[in-house]
Amino acid sequence: MTGIGPVEPGEGTRAQDAADAPRPPARPRGRLARRYADRRRTVLATAAALAVLAGSGYLYASRPRQPAPPPPPYPVHVVDVAYLEAVPGAGTGAFSFAVLLSVRSGPPVTVTRLAQPHEGLTITSSPAAPFQTKSHSARKIIVTLRVTECEKAPRNLGLPFLDVTLRNTRAIQAHSYILGSRYAQDLSEALQAVCGNESG
Repeated sequence: MTGIGPVEPGEGTRAQDAADAPRPPARPRGRLARRYADRRRTVLATAAALAVLAGSGYLYASRPRQPAPPPPPYPVHVVDVAYLEAVPGAGTGAFSFAVLLSVRSGPPVTVTRLAQPHEGLTITSSPAAPFQTKSHSARKIIVTLRVTECEKAPRNLGLPFLDVTLRNTRAIQAHSYILGSRYAQDLSEALQAVCGNESG
């Protein structure tokens, strides 16, 4: 072979005709198949959007969560009541004394009631209950005990206590605070002065 020109097929070979080229697949013939073929892009886009949405929902549901804040403390765990001193000027048949109520932490605490366990004595306070004390603060309270019946007034006071009902955002609790030996001595002397030998 010499010369320039197209390469001719060799022996036992033939040129590929356009008629032998692979054809694109025929369009589907059924009604649903034609509908799918017409809306194929929309169906695929919707399926992709649903897959992204499902994946996002899974990631949101399985994300690390912040632990819930701890509940506030019970009021009796953060309140202290301490005896300060006897207060003069209570009047005849009465004994006044000062206590210091302090709230160490947590939400504000409300004193809803002050009481004492002895018959023959009534109790009032200034400020009058209910009153509130904020966290990290203290309040001075003047408590007045008035003798109503000497026969029922307490005898041989060992460790007298004051009943205080406290409320905060977590609970309402009643607690008895022992005010110590100075309070017991001052109260005994006041009862002796009011009731004489009848109260012991």
